[in-house]
Amino acid sequence: MPTTRRTALLALASATLLPRAALAEDWPAAKTITYVVPFTPGGSTDIIGRTLAQKLGEALKQSVIVDNKPGQGGGIGASFVAKAPADGYTLMGGTISTHAINASLYKNLSYDPVKDFEPVCLVASLPNVLIISPSLGVNTVAELIALLKKDPSKRLFASSGAGTSTHLAGEMFGDMVGVPLTHVPYKGTPPALTDVASGQVPFMFDQMTAALPLAKAGRLKLIAVTTGKRIALAPELPTMVESGVAGFEMSSWQAVYAPKGTPKAIVQRLNSEIVKALKSPDVHAKLVDQLGMNIVGSSPEELAAHMAKEIPRWAELVKKSGAMPG
Repeated sequence: MPTTRRTALLALASATLLPRAALAEDWPAAKTITYVVPFTPGGSTDIIGRTLAQKLGEALKQSVIVDNKPGQGGGIGASFVAKAPADGYTLMGGTISTHAINASLYKNLSYDPVKDFEPVCLVASLPNVLIISPSLGVNTVAELIALLKKDPSKRLFASSGAGTSTHLAGEMFGDMVGVPLTHVPYKGTPPALTDVASGQVPFMFDQMTAALPLAKAGRLKLIAVTTGKRIALAPELPTMVESGVAGFEMSSWQAVYAPKGTPKAIVQRLNSEIVKALKSPDVHAKLVDQLGMNIVGSSPEELAAHMAKEIPRWAELVKKSGAMPG
């Protein structure tokens, strides 16, 4: 190849790389960072998002705002982030729903959980609980099952959205106890909990995070946890297995993602600051001591490996349960 042509090609390649290198070097000085929460305010993803947004803002010396984009089991928010510029100024609070379950639940998903995102950090795992309306007049899982078998009008369960782990938990519950149930999807946890508290929907599965305050106020009843063992935050609650539903075990998780192609230096800086935030005493007190989360704080590579295991696992559960989008 002639020297002049080779020189020209090298110059062109260098010019192509310059914008990305300059982008990583200048970030995050240029503008405000948006942290997309794909569910309504008040749920676990929103609480984690607002907690991390504050900590990231302090560490990066740049404003980080939370933008709630609920709908389609988190799919609307995920699709938005997947199409956003890969410049480090758009992040997403991803979940077991958006980045594992939706891949098999929706036939025409508007984003690819693997190909469209850069994994940043697996933040935490969360126990789910079986939540019932006090108006049902039952106190145990066995009593709930007996009521469902006796009264078809009570065979409704709410969830924070079609395709969420709370949706799948309800489908699995109905299948395991031999009672056909009707799914009532909501655009997030808070409105679903409100209708369960008022008795409009008899019960639901959801994370301890949002349910515990309402339970302490007497507006809801928590009767079992879906983890393999009892949890420290509510040791009085039996597991679903202890309650007579053999083999029922399920936990959800929360993570942070950026659009595919976000510079590695930015991803690594974000990961470092998120892990540091998760180790801080005030964040630990809020997420662990008050809300019962299990902090993880993984590397980007560990989150990618986690997803590689979770996506096929949930595909099998979706197929077995026959779950459909709401």
